[in-house]
Amino acid sequence: MTHSKQAAKRVRTNEKARLRNRAVRSGLKSAVKSALSAAPEKRESAARLAVKRTDKAAKQGVIHKNTAARRKSRLQKALNKLAAAPK
Repeated sequence: MTHSKQAAKRVRTNEKARLRNRAVRSGLKSAVKSALSAAPEKRESAARLAVKRTDKAAKQGVIHKNTAARRKSRLQKALNKLAAAPK
């Protein structure tokens, strides 16, 4: 139980933010996974969506901007590796 109305409101707002952040992170992970598992002809658009979601998450403060940069770099590196793999 909280000690004040202000503390109770912070608990409510923090819970809303936590759920919103969790949804954004989940969507981000899904976009990255779909980009890595997409067919070669659809890989570029899936990667673009993953990068877009990563940038948006960083802008919203869900993840740090350096974390976003690192994730985009690793994603691109993995995609380049897939593209170079023998068919």
